[in-house]
Amino acid sequence: MKKTVFTRAGRIVALWALLNLGAPLVQADQQIGAQFSMPMHVTTLVNETGCDNSPGPQITLEGEIALGGLQVQLVFANNVKGTHKTVVTFETNVVLVPLGEKIVIPKQPVQGGVGGNPHIWLQFYNSQGNASEEIYLGRCVQGLKVERDCLSLALAGMLITGGDCNNNPGPYITFEGDVKLSGLNARIIFRNNLKGTHTKIVETTASVVILPEGTPVVIPKQPVLGGSGGNPLIWIRLLQGNGLPINDPYFLGRCVQL
Repeated sequence: MKKTVFTRAGRIVALWALLNLGAPLVQADQQIGAQFSMPMHVTTLVNETGCDNSPGPQITLEGEIALGGLQVQLVFANNVKGTHKTVVTFETNVVLVPLGEKIVIPKQPVQGGVGGNPHIWLQFYNSQGNASEEIYLGRCVQGLKVERDCLSLALAGMLITGGDCNNNPGPYITFEGDVKLSGLNARIIFRNNLKGTHTKIVETTASVVILPEGTPVVIPKQPVLGGSGGNPLIWIRLLQGNGLPINDPYFLGRCVQL
């Protein structure tokens, strides 16, 4: 399947701390955020009625969006790497947004405006104006399923809390937050003729919001149990749903300082 990229390919903004940026020890819960490109798979069901009516047909869109997922990786170590002391490291991954989690596209109509049973195209675009290629649907379409892969600019925000730092086998870390998506829209294009013919083409368009900009995906509060003991040093890194890293590990400090 052809892949449509709406955001600048490969653009990843590094993870930053919103509290005390750059400080190795923080005497409070930490809030962190990251901006990244989340893959999405869009499935749209297209139906049309009133093909020969004036001013044109009514198109109905519905379907679902499957998200590419998000994970967090926590690394616990009893010492800073590069020193002469023995380093014991423990890594654990937690799924924040499951791979393939669905967002339903509500059924919604789009009214055409060229009349005479026009040719119809469908185009996806995001809040930054980046658009896919036009997808030709034909005339008076019924029950057509259109699928596309794309990327959505996403902003993840989390609150991280540490506890039981000196217990065996290690600290108890909890985090919660949300992921806000950049949104997705569909543009329906009506033309009275196909491009490339000698006939004058009359065109009209209508747009509909599929996924509103800033739509949140909630990350429920969930615990992670460490395994290196002795109030370890802690790093965090975000991963795509398929396990690919989004950013370099970010040092949070020791559990007792979280």
